[in-house]
Amino acid sequence: MRLYLTALKPTDSVTDGFLPAARALGCDVTVLTDRPEHHRDSGAEVLGCDVRDARAVIDTVSGHHTPGAIFSNSDHLQAETALAAAYFGLPGKDWRACVTAKNKALTRARLAEAGVETVRSVRLAPGDPVPRDVPFPAVVKPREGVASEDVVLVRDDRELEEVLHAIGARRPGEALVVEEYLEGPLHTLETLGDGSGTRVLGGFRTTLGPLPYFVEERLDWEPPPAAGHVLRALDALGVGFGACHTEYVMTQAGPRIIEVNYRVIGDHCDLLLGNLLGVPLFERILGVHLGLPAGDLGGAREHGTALSVVAERAGTVVSAPGAVAPSPGARVRLWHRPLRAVGDRIEPTNTNRDYLGVVRAIGPDRVSVDAALTAFAADRPWVIA
Repeated sequence: MRLYLTALKPTDSVTDGFLPAARALGCDVTVLTDRPEHHRDSGAEVLGCDVRDARAVIDTVSGHHTPGAIFSNSDHLQAETALAAAYFGLPGKDWRACVTAKNKALTRARLAEAGVETVRSVRLAPGDPVPRDVPFPAVVKPREGVASEDVVLVRDDRELEEVLHAIGARRPGEALVVEEYLEGPLHTLETLGDGSGTRVLGGFRTTLGPLPYFVEERLDWEPPPAAGHVLRALDALGVGFGACHTEYVMTQAGPRIIEVNYRVIGDHCDLLLGNLLGVPLFERILGVHLGLPAGDLGGAREHGTALSVVAERAGTVVSAPGAVAPSPGARVRLWHRPLRAVGDRIEPTNTNRDYLGVVRAIGPDRVSVDAALTAFAADRPWVIA
Protein backbone atom coordinates (compact mmCIF):
# COMPACT_ATOMS: atom_id res chain seq x y z
CA MET A 1 0.00 0.00 0.00
CA ARG A 2 1.31 3.44 -0.95
CA LEU A 3 1.39 6.23 1.66
CA TYR A 4 1.96 9.74 0.39
CA LEU A 5 3.30 12.05 3.07
CA THR A 6 3.29 15.78 2.36
CA ALA A 7 6.01 17.78 4.11
CA LEU A 8 7.96 21.02 4.13
CA LYS A 9 11.20 20.81 6.12
CA PRO A 10 12.19 17.52 7.84
CA THR A 11 10.97 17.11 11.42
CA ASP A 12 11.75 14.62 14.18
CA SER A 13 8.05 13.68 14.28
CA VAL A 14 8.28 12.43 10.70
CA THR A 15 11.84 11.09 10.76
CA ASP A 16 11.62 9.30 14.12
CA GLY A 17 7.88 8.71 14.26
CA PHE A 18 5.82 8.50 11.11
CA LEU A 19 8.35 7.06 8.66
CA PRO A 20 9.28 4.12 10.92
CA ALA A 21 5.56 3.63 11.64
CA ALA A 22 4.75 3.52 7.94
CA ARG A 23 7.41 0.88 7.39
CA ALA A 24 6.06 -1.13 10.34
CA LEU A 25 2.61 -1.01 8.73
CA GLY A 26 4.05 -2.37 5.49
CA CYS A 27 3.57 0.83 3.49
CA ASP A 28 5.61 2.03 0.56
CA VAL A 29 6.22 5.71 1.31
CA THR A 30 6.49 8.63 -1.07
CA VAL A 31 7.36 11.99 0.45
CA LEU A 32 5.90 14.92 -1.47
CA THR A 33 7.74 18.14 -0.66
CA ASP A 34 8.81 21.49 -2.05
CA ARG A 35 12.25 20.86 -0.55
CA PRO A 36 13.27 17.45 -1.94
CA GLU A 37 16.98 18.09 -1.32
CA HIS A 38 16.26 18.15 2.44
CA HIS A 39 14.60 14.72 2.48
CA ARG A 40 17.12 12.63 0.52
CA ASP A 41 18.23 10.80 3.69
CA SER A 42 14.69 9.89 4.75
CA GLY A 43 14.87 6.36 3.37
CA ALA A 44 11.67 7.01 1.42
CA GLU A 45 10.99 7.89 -2.18
CA VAL A 46 10.98 11.70 -2.54
CA LEU A 47 9.15 13.70 -5.19
CA GLY A 48 9.28 17.45 -5.66
CA CYS A 49 5.85 19.04 -5.51
CA ASP A 50 4.23 22.37 -4.63
CA VAL A 51 2.60 20.88 -1.53
CA ARG A 52 0.93 24.17 -0.62
CA ASP A 53 -1.33 23.69 -3.65
CA ALA A 54 -3.83 20.84 -3.42
CA ARG A 55 -4.10 20.75 -7.22
CA ALA A 56 -0.37 20.09 -7.52
CA VAL A 57 -0.57 17.31 -4.92
CA ILE A 58 -3.49 15.69 -6.76
CA ASP A 59 -1.73 15.97 -10.10
CA THR A 60 1.52 14.46 -8.77
CA VAL A 61 -0.24 11.54 -7.08
CA SER A 62 -2.44 10.82 -10.11
CA GLY A 63 0.64 10.47 -12.29
CA HIS A 64 2.36 8.12 -9.86
CA HIS A 65 1.23 5.06 -7.86
CA THR A 66 -2.33 4.49 -6.66
CA PRO A 67 -2.60 6.02 -3.18
CA GLY A 68 -3.65 4.08 -0.10
CA ALA A 69 -3.42 7.18 2.10
CA ILE A 70 -2.39 10.83 1.82
CA PHE A 71 -1.22 12.25 5.13
CA SER A 72 0.60 15.22 6.62
CA ASN A 73 1.78 16.20 10.07
CA SER A 74 2.64 19.74 8.97
CA ASP A 75 0.72 22.64 10.51
CA HIS A 76 0.79 24.36 7.15
CA LEU A 77 -0.44 21.55 4.88
CA GLN A 78 -3.49 20.08 6.58
CA ALA A 79 -6.17 21.60 4.33
CA GLU A 80 -4.29 20.87 1.10
CA THR A 81 -3.63 17.29 2.18
CA ALA A 82 -7.24 16.78 3.25
CA LEU A 83 -8.48 18.03 -0.13
CA ALA A 84 -6.13 15.65 -1.95
CA ALA A 85 -7.26 12.69 0.19
CA ALA A 86 -10.91 13.57 -0.44
CA TYR A 87 -10.29 13.76 -4.21
CA PHE A 88 -9.11 10.15 -4.23
CA GLY A 89 -11.86 9.00 -1.87
CA LEU A 90 -9.42 8.22 0.95
CA PRO A 91 -9.97 8.58 4.71
CA GLY A 92 -8.98 12.04 5.86
CA LYS A 93 -9.82 15.21 7.69
CA ASP A 94 -12.53 17.64 6.65
CA TRP A 95 -10.66 20.39 4.78
CA ARG A 96 -13.06 23.00 6.20
CA ALA A 97 -12.17 21.96 9.75
CA CYS A 98 -8.47 22.20 8.84
CA VAL A 99 -8.93 25.76 7.58
CA THR A 100 -10.99 26.80 10.60
CA ALA A 101 -8.55 25.33 13.11
CA LYS A 102 -5.50 26.84 11.43
CA ASN A 103 -7.03 30.32 11.21
CA LYS A 104 -7.24 31.67 14.77
CA ALA A 105 -9.80 34.33 13.82
CA LEU A 106 -12.08 31.70 12.26
CA THR A 107 -11.65 29.49 15.32
CA ARG A 108 -12.82 32.29 17.63
CA ALA A 109 -15.77 33.14 15.39
CA ARG A 110 -16.93 29.53 15.03
CA LEU A 111 -16.73 28.79 18.76
CA ALA A 112 -18.74 31.93 19.53
CA GLU A 113 -21.36 31.11 16.86
CA ALA A 114 -21.73 27.61 18.29
CA GLY A 115 -22.20 28.95 21.83
CA VAL A 116 -19.17 27.05 23.13
CA GLU A 117 -17.23 30.07 24.40
CA THR A 118 -16.59 33.72 23.64
CA VAL A 119 -13.18 35.38 23.71
CA ARG A 120 -12.89 39.04 22.73
CA SER A 121 -10.79 39.11 19.58
CA VAL A 122 -10.03 41.46 16.68
CA ARG A 123 -8.72 40.37 13.28
CA LEU A 124 -6.34 42.81 11.62
CA ALA A 125 -5.77 42.60 7.88
CA PRO A 126 -2.56 44.11 6.50
CA GLY A 127 -2.88 47.89 6.52
CA ASP A 128 -5.74 48.02 9.03
CA PRO A 129 -5.46 50.81 11.62
CA VAL A 130 -4.49 50.05 15.20
CA PRO A 131 -7.70 49.08 17.02
CA ARG A 132 -8.82 51.31 19.89
CA ASP A 133 -11.26 49.02 21.67
CA VAL A 134 -8.78 46.36 22.79
CA PRO A 135 -9.33 44.76 26.22
CA PHE A 136 -5.94 45.11 27.95
CA PRO A 137 -3.90 43.15 28.74
CA ALA A 138 -4.08 41.63 25.27
CA VAL A 139 -2.14 39.16 23.15
CA VAL A 140 -1.01 39.87 19.61
CA LYS A 141 -0.38 36.86 17.38
CA PRO A 142 -0.24 35.96 13.69
CA ARG A 143 -3.59 34.67 12.50
CA GLU A 144 -1.96 31.44 11.30
CA GLY A 145 1.27 31.43 13.31
CA VAL A 146 3.19 28.54 14.87
CA ALA A 147 5.91 27.92 17.50
CA SER A 148 4.99 31.00 19.57
CA GLU A 149 6.53 33.19 16.87
CA ASP A 150 5.50 36.83 17.24
CA VAL A 151 3.09 36.07 20.07
CA VAL A 152 3.42 38.98 22.51
CA LEU A 153 1.53 40.31 25.54
CA VAL A 154 0.74 44.03 25.42
CA ARG A 155 -0.62 46.12 28.30
CA ASP A 156 -1.61 49.46 26.73
CA ASP A 157 -2.15 51.31 23.47
CA ARG A 158 1.50 52.32 23.17
CA GLU A 159 2.78 48.74 23.48
CA LEU A 160 0.08 47.54 21.09
CA GLU A 161 1.09 50.03 18.41
CA GLU A 162 4.79 49.22 18.83
CA VAL A 163 4.25 45.47 18.63
CA LEU A 164 1.92 45.68 15.63
CA HIS A 165 4.47 47.81 13.80
CA ALA A 166 7.34 45.41 14.63
CA ILE A 167 5.43 42.27 13.64
CA GLY A 168 4.13 43.93 10.50
CA ALA A 169 7.70 44.73 9.46
CA ARG A 170 8.72 41.08 9.94
CA ARG A 171 5.54 39.65 8.38
CA PRO A 172 4.44 42.00 5.61
CA GLY A 173 1.14 41.00 4.09
CA GLU A 174 0.09 38.70 6.95
CA ALA A 175 -3.07 39.10 9.01
CA LEU A 176 -2.85 39.31 12.80
CA VAL A 177 -5.18 38.71 15.73
CA VAL A 178 -5.44 40.78 18.90
CA GLU A 179 -7.36 39.12 21.69
CA GLU A 180 -7.92 39.32 25.41
CA TYR A 181 -5.24 37.72 27.55
CA LEU A 182 -6.48 34.48 29.06
CA GLU A 183 -4.94 34.10 32.49
CA GLY A 184 -4.69 30.77 34.27
CA PRO A 185 -3.06 27.34 34.09
CA LEU A 186 -2.29 26.22 30.54
CA HIS A 187 -3.18 22.67 29.49
CA THR A 188 -3.30 20.48 26.41
CA LEU A 189 -5.71 17.81 25.28
CA GLU A 190 -4.46 15.10 22.92
CA THR A 191 -7.06 13.26 20.85
CA LEU A 192 -7.33 10.73 18.04
CA GLY A 193 -10.41 10.01 15.94
CA ASP A 194 -11.02 7.19 13.49
CA GLY A 195 -14.35 8.24 12.03
CA SER A 196 -16.42 6.42 14.63
CA GLY A 197 -15.59 8.80 17.46
CA THR A 198 -12.90 10.94 19.06
CA ARG A 199 -10.75 9.30 21.73
CA VAL A 200 -8.98 11.24 24.48
CA LEU A 201 -5.35 10.14 24.85
CA GLY A 202 -4.60 12.44 27.80
CA GLY A 203 -3.09 15.83 28.36
CA PHE A 204 -0.18 17.91 29.61
CA ARG A 205 0.18 20.89 31.94
CA THR A 206 2.34 23.49 30.21
CA THR A 207 4.87 25.76 31.89
CA LEU A 208 5.73 28.92 29.98
CA GLY A 209 8.77 31.16 30.12
CA PRO A 210 8.52 34.75 31.33
CA LEU A 211 6.05 37.17 29.80
CA PRO A 212 5.57 39.08 27.54
CA TYR A 213 6.47 36.08 25.38
CA PHE A 214 4.91 32.62 25.38
CA VAL A 215 7.74 30.11 25.04
CA GLU A 216 6.78 26.62 26.20
CA GLU A 217 9.53 25.40 28.51
CA ARG A 218 8.07 22.30 30.13
CA LEU A 219 5.12 19.93 29.72
CA ASP A 220 4.02 17.53 32.47
CA TRP A 221 1.58 14.68 32.03
CA GLU A 222 -1.56 15.53 33.97
CA PRO A 223 -5.22 14.46 33.85
CA PRO A 224 -7.04 16.96 31.59
CA PRO A 225 -9.31 19.16 33.74
CA ALA A 226 -11.68 20.21 30.93
CA ALA A 227 -11.78 17.41 28.37
CA GLY A 228 -15.54 17.78 27.93
CA HIS A 229 -15.31 21.45 27.03
CA VAL A 230 -12.49 20.85 24.58
CA LEU A 231 -14.37 18.01 22.89
CA ARG A 232 -17.40 20.27 22.46
CA ALA A 233 -15.14 22.90 20.92
CA LEU A 234 -13.59 20.37 18.53
CA ASP A 235 -17.02 19.14 17.52
CA ALA A 236 -18.11 22.72 16.76
CA LEU A 237 -15.03 23.16 14.58
CA GLY A 238 -15.62 19.88 12.76
CA VAL A 239 -12.39 18.46 14.15
CA GLY A 240 -12.49 14.76 14.93
CA PHE A 241 -10.74 12.51 12.45
CA GLY A 242 -7.04 11.91 13.01
CA ALA A 243 -4.71 13.34 15.63
CA CYS A 244 -5.26 16.74 17.23
CA HIS A 245 -3.38 18.79 19.83
CA THR A 246 -5.46 21.47 21.57
CA GLU A 247 -4.20 24.11 23.99
CA TYR A 248 -6.53 25.73 26.51
CA VAL A 249 -6.44 27.83 29.67
CA MET A 250 -8.38 27.24 32.89
CA THR A 251 -9.50 30.83 33.54
CA GLN A 252 -11.61 31.99 36.47
CA ALA A 253 -14.57 32.05 34.06
CA GLY A 254 -13.92 28.48 32.93
CA PRO A 255 -11.85 26.78 30.21
CA ARG A 256 -11.03 28.78 27.10
CA ILE A 257 -9.36 27.51 23.93
CA ILE A 258 -6.01 29.04 22.99
CA GLU A 259 -5.55 27.21 19.69
CA VAL A 260 -6.33 23.98 17.92
CA ASN A 261 -3.41 22.30 16.15
CA TYR A 262 -4.88 19.69 13.85
CA ARG A 263 -1.93 17.28 14.07
CA VAL A 264 -0.14 15.38 16.81
CA ILE A 265 1.63 17.33 19.57
CA GLY A 266 5.22 18.27 18.70
CA ASP A 267 8.57 19.17 20.26
CA HIS A 268 9.19 15.49 21.15
CA CYS A 269 6.03 15.32 23.27
CA ASP A 270 4.60 13.01 20.60
CA LEU A 271 7.42 10.58 21.31
CA LEU A 272 6.82 11.05 25.04
CA LEU A 273 3.10 10.45 24.57
CA GLY A 274 3.72 7.16 22.80
CA ASN A 275 6.17 6.09 25.52
CA LEU A 276 3.64 6.95 28.23
CA LEU A 277 0.71 5.18 26.61
CA GLY A 278 2.81 2.11 25.82
CA VAL A 279 1.46 1.76 22.27
CA PRO A 280 2.91 2.46 18.80
CA LEU A 281 1.19 5.85 18.65
CA PHE A 282 2.47 6.84 15.23
CA GLU A 283 1.19 3.57 13.77
CA ARG A 284 -2.22 4.20 15.33
CA ILE A 285 -2.36 7.68 13.80
CA LEU A 286 -1.33 6.50 10.33
CA GLY A 287 -3.65 3.53 10.67
CA VAL A 288 -6.81 5.62 10.76
CA HIS A 289 -5.72 7.31 7.51
CA LEU A 290 -5.34 3.83 6.03
CA GLY A 291 -8.92 3.02 7.02
CA LEU A 292 -8.12 1.06 10.17
CA PRO A 293 -9.85 1.54 13.54
CA ALA A 294 -7.82 3.36 16.20
CA GLY A 295 -7.71 0.16 18.27
CA ASP A 296 -6.00 -0.10 21.62
CA LEU A 297 -4.60 3.27 22.67
CA GLY A 298 -3.07 2.08 25.92
CA GLY A 299 -2.95 4.11 29.10
CA ALA A 300 -0.36 6.01 31.12
CA ARG A 301 0.59 4.63 34.52
CA GLU A 302 3.65 6.80 35.15
CA HIS A 303 4.58 10.48 35.15
CA GLY A 304 6.16 11.98 32.08
CA THR A 305 7.85 15.31 31.44
CA ALA A 306 9.27 17.02 28.37
CA LEU A 307 11.74 19.74 29.33
CA SER A 308 13.03 22.10 26.64
CA VAL A 309 16.43 23.62 27.28
CA VAL A 310 16.02 27.25 26.24
CA ALA A 311 18.85 29.57 25.20
CA GLU A 312 18.72 32.52 27.58
CA ARG A 313 21.45 34.61 25.99
CA ALA A 314 23.19 35.21 22.69
CA GLY A 315 26.52 33.56 22.06
CA THR A 316 28.19 30.46 20.69
CA VAL A 317 27.62 26.93 21.96
CA VAL A 318 30.95 25.82 23.44
CA SER A 319 29.78 22.69 25.24
CA ALA A 320 26.70 20.53 24.79
CA PRO A 321 25.46 17.11 25.87
CA GLY A 322 25.01 14.53 23.16
CA ALA A 323 22.04 12.30 22.49
CA VAL A 324 21.02 10.14 25.44
CA ALA A 325 18.79 7.06 25.58
CA PRO A 326 17.48 5.32 28.73
CA SER A 327 19.79 3.00 30.62
CA PRO A 328 18.50 -0.57 30.98
CA GLY A 329 16.65 -1.03 34.25
CA ALA A 330 16.72 2.67 35.15
CA ARG A 331 14.00 3.79 37.56
CA VAL A 332 13.50 6.88 35.41
CA ARG A 333 13.79 6.51 31.63
CA LEU A 334 15.45 9.61 30.20
CA TRP A 335 16.12 10.73 26.64
CA HIS A 336 17.98 13.80 25.40
CA ARG A 337 17.80 15.09 21.85
CA PRO A 338 20.21 17.95 21.05
CA LEU A 339 18.76 20.45 18.60
CA ARG A 340 21.89 22.60 18.27
CA ALA A 341 25.59 21.71 18.10
CA VAL A 342 28.89 22.95 19.46
CA GLY A 343 29.93 25.94 17.37
CA ASP A 344 26.40 27.08 16.59
CA ARG A 345 25.76 30.78 16.98
CA ILE A 346 22.71 31.52 19.13
CA GLU A 347 20.55 34.61 18.73
CA PRO A 348 17.48 34.35 21.00
CA THR A 349 14.15 34.96 19.28
CA ASN A 350 11.78 34.53 22.24
CA THR A 351 10.10 31.62 20.44
CA ASN A 352 10.25 27.84 20.47
CA ARG A 353 13.09 28.23 17.97
CA ASP A 354 15.33 29.01 20.97
CA TYR A 355 15.39 25.38 22.10
CA LEU A 356 18.88 23.95 22.45
CA GLY A 357 17.70 20.45 23.26
CA VAL A 358 14.76 18.49 24.60
CA VAL A 359 14.89 16.13 27.56
CA ARG A 360 12.01 13.75 28.10
CA ALA A 361 11.71 11.55 31.16
CA ILE A 362 9.28 8.94 32.44
CA GLY A 363 9.23 7.62 35.99
CA PRO A 364 6.92 6.31 38.71
CA ASP A 365 6.11 9.81 40.01
CA ARG A 366 6.92 13.48 39.50
CA VAL A 367 9.42 13.60 42.36
CA SER A 368 11.62 10.96 40.78
CA VAL A 369 11.30 12.55 37.33
CA ASP A 370 12.23 15.98 38.70
CA ALA A 371 15.26 14.52 40.46
CA ALA A 372 16.45 12.85 37.25
CA LEU A 373 16.01 16.05 35.23
CA THR A 374 17.90 18.09 37.83
CA ALA A 375 20.76 15.60 37.89
CA PHE A 376 20.98 15.53 34.10
CA ALA A 377 21.12 19.32 33.87
CA ALA A 378 23.87 19.47 36.50
CA ASP A 379 25.96 16.71 34.94
CA ARG A 380 25.54 17.71 31.29
CA PRO A 381 24.96 21.44 30.96
CA TRP A 382 24.66 23.48 27.81
CA VAL A 383 27.30 26.20 27.83
CA ILE A 384 27.03 29.36 25.70
CA ALA A 385 29.86 31.87 25.65
